Amino acid sequence: MKYLFALLLLFCSGILHATTLPQAEPVPGGIAVVPLASGDKRPPSAYFAGQRVMVLKNAGQWVAIVGIPLASKPGTATLQIQRGAQKTSQAFTIHDKNYTTQRITIKDKRKVDPTAQDLKRIRRESRIMHSAFTTWHPRDDVPLRLDLPAKGPVSSPFGLRRIFNGQARNPHSGLDIAAAAGEPIHAPAAGRVAAVGNYFFNGNTVLIDHGQGLVTMYCHMQKIMVKKGQTLSRGEVIGLVGQTGRATGPHVHWGVSLNNARVDPGLFLAPGILAKLEEK
Repeated sequence: MKYLFALLLLFCSGILHATTLPQAEPVPGGIAVVPLASGDKRPPSAYFAGQRVMVLKNAGQWVAIVGIPLASKPGTATLQIQRGAQKTSQAFTIHDKNYTTQRITIKDKRKVDPTAQDLKRIRRESRIMHSAFTTWHPRDDVPLRLDLPAKGPVSSPFGLRRIFNGQARNPHSGLDIAAAAGEPIHAPAAGRVAAVGNYFFNGNTVLIDHGQGLVTMYCHMQKIMVKKGQTLSRGEVIGLVGQTGRATGPHVHWGVSLNNARVDPGLFLAPGILAKLEEK
């Protein structure tokens, strides 16, 4: 009886100390969850494509939560591991995934073919966003289960190969939620405002740093209601849905960046939520 009780106690303890991980989908634009062979008490450092990678303990084992860039090629990839002065590597596999194509007509032609002056602004804004995406703040309790930032159907899923006015452009690096103009946009988890601004393509934008390279982005806002450096709680209103920047209608573009790779936000949602949105 005592033996059975001890087993139950260990089992329950393992559950209580398990981390809610995002859905593992090791494809371009997806996430690889890589167990690290280590009995270390302290987490080893991990790097992928030159970027530091989130490492958390799950059920007693260190795991790397790796964001895979959309431009990645299928095949064997290598994670660099560092424990003090010791450096090793660990391989994992990136699988192929085909994303559909979306054709969009934009009335404002400058949003497809920017002028030289526009390009200067775009480069300046890209540096600001890059700085936010590559910020690294240590945190043990990174929130890996996110809430939807707004209510509405999905108008454009993640990963679409986009063609604007007949010209191929970068794939869609977020999830578009077609909420009504003026509806609130909520922080999907606790974090700190890493950047705010009005950007050429993204319009009024907020970026939130959640720790260990996890950064979320919200674009095309009608109004921004937070300031850079502000600490946010889960569910706090950060702005209102709008149609600023390159947008054909009111919506919020929700992006998730992990180790500076834009990944599918749906992988951080509770099971079944995204499927219900796509049915609407």
